Amino acid sequence: MFVHLEQLQKAGVPLMEGLADVRDTTDSPKLRDVLSDVYREVAEGNSFSNALSRHPSVFERIFVSLIAAGEETGNLTGAFVQVVRHLKWTDAMRSKIKKATRYPKILLVVVLGVIYVMMSYVVPQVVGFLKDIGKALPPITTSLIATSDFFSNYGLYVFAGIIIFYVLMKIARAVSEGFRYYTDYLALNTPVMGPLIRKIALAQFCSTFGVLFSSGLEILKCLDAAKQTAGNMVLVDALATVRERVQEGLPLSAAMTRSGEFPNLVVRMVKVGEDSGNLTSVLEQVTEFYDKDVNEAIDGMIQMIEPMLTVLLGGMILWIAAAIFGPIYDSLGDMSK
Repeated sequence: MFVHLEQLQKAGVPLMEGLADVRDTTDSPKLRDVLSDVYREVAEGNSFSNALSRHPSVFERIFVSLIAAGEETGNLTGAFVQVVRHLKWTDAMRSKIKKATRYPKILLVVVLGVIYVMMSYVVPQVVGFLKDIGKALPPITTSLIATSDFFSNYGLYVFAGIIIFYVLMKIARAVSEGFRYYTDYLALNTPVMGPLIRKIALAQFCSTFGVLFSSGLEILKCLDAAKQTAGNMVLVDALATVRERVQEGLPLSAAMTRSGEFPNLVVRMVKVGEDSGNLTSVLEQVTEFYDKDVNEAIDGMIQMIEPMLTVLLGGMILWIAAAIFGPIYDSLGDMSK
């Protein structure tokens, strides 16, 4: 939609004609209905940005802010360019986030599934034979039997409990801001995922803030819109504090330093941008740096998780083999005597 509007604006087509053209040619019934409402609002005298803001589930706040800035400066074409650029960047970042979480989830499910099948179905078939040997079983075997009995009796309850716990966590995070803040704080301080979450959030903030700032929006409005893209409530709260201090007269870099949530690299670069009067270019460099850093961190995490889960699965199979074949070999040795 925005690419279409950008091209029509460049060609000198009026906004109303452009909206009508996009509305009539789109293949999405939902977008057609939304654009019909937007077209009607603009035709009745409302601004384009205000018409978009009436559909928050479709048009995010940053889109409305960029279009509003384009209306103020009289450069709607530039605003569409910025929206398209931000959409492309956001899509790439979401792909990175999915890449970071999808592979470990699949591996974890596979490992848990193998453990459940082995403990619930394979091991119990061998346990009866071991008990019939009539000898005292070693601790490694008794521990395997106890674990197998637990999975056979309570395995489904454990998995159901995990699913229920996950659903309750999602509900609690949706209804309680305090609980969401606490869980986001824990996530931000976990050993492996914490730094990655912070890098992704900072990349999203710097990109959004840079796009808004370059469009001519004042710094407080940029902070208002950009803080919502950080995702993590701890960083959103820190950015709200930064906004308050900037409103009181502090430079942005000083306010970010006092929050304690921003790495020295980001603060130094923002300070350089303020001193040189080229904050937009500096923020683009920070975003580019974090884009590369996020990619490397995701690849490194995947390379680390894969051997860890492989070792876990191999250790479990080794445990089962030692617990089963140890008593068998002992009994065969006794028989040969």
